[in-house]
Amino acid sequence: MTGPATSVAATRVAVRRVVPEGSAPVLVACSGGADSLALLAAAVFEARDRPWPVVGVTVDHALRDDSAEVANRVVGQMAALGADETASIRVSVTAEGQGLEAAARQARYAVLEEIAERFGSTTVLLGHTRDDQAETVLLGLTRGSGGRALAGMRRAHGVFLRPFLDLTRAQTEQACREQGIEWWTDPANADPRFTRTRVRDVVLPTLEAELGPGVGAALARTADQLRQDVEHLDALARAAYAALDQPLPVAALAVLPGAVRTRVLRLAALAAGARDAELFREHVLALDALVTDWHGQGAVDLPGHVRSVRRDGALVFERA
Repeated sequence: MTGPATSVAATRVAVRRVVPEGSAPVLVACSGGADSLALLAAAVFEARDRPWPVVGVTVDHALRDDSAEVANRVVGQMAALGADETASIRVSVTAEGQGLEAAARQARYAVLEEIAERFGSTTVLLGHTRDDQAETVLLGLTRGSGGRALAGMRRAHGVFLRPFLDLTRAQTEQACREQGIEWWTDPANADPRFTRTRVRDVVLPTLEAELGPGVGAALARTADQLRQDVEHLDALARAAYAALDQPLPVAALAVLPGAVRTRVLRLAALAAGARDAELFREHVLALDALVTDWHGQGAVDLPGHVRSVRRDGALVFERA
């Protein structure tokens, strides 16, 4: 669906398709941007004939001097659009060992999960679009982040649902125009210091100009195609990890297919306390070398004050 006559309908259909029957209430994460306001409006519309109390939630990251003012304005908009309840939550963002964007995202998701639990909700809607997905895949590709990053953002994960991954940013903006909704544009979205901003404003438009239209859509399709493979391998790894003794026997690890074994090692590192956001591919490969290419080398240090050593035929994780 494209064009001004169908943008509003497209947002409503997208919400209708993903929200489970009997959901009560439905939380909508709302930043005040076009994507999230269109999402809230669609959720409110669809709730008319369904038992969905809609709770609009905005998260104030306190990263700007006017962040509280922006949050208050968003609360007013959510109420005006018909949300049954609204909430504004201020979080503290500490970019320790990771970028500011990643730290803000981590803090936001954590508090949204807390609010969902408080309201007894199993559904939190996020307004990410196909454009966001394309940017995520391209960033993962350029960083060499592997299949998990190239698979992009999940359509559903825990309580979180992303109904708009098949819609473009232009469609959500048009949906807002059609409904007379004014949206706020975060100045950070135009700040070239952020890598994602440069991808959005420079890299993707250049690729579209040089390679032809449809690059963003192709990247988003790539994410969908890889997601099933990644989730299948992750499931195999979880089953293999659960079946292994502790500490992990090297002989049992060595016979696992490489794609499964590295995932098992990552799961083991996280279970031992390694920090997810800082556990990179090189850490996992160093762990794998303890299994497949061991020549008496020492311990592998992991983020989060965790180290792994090969001892008595097993891979041992311990506090550093």
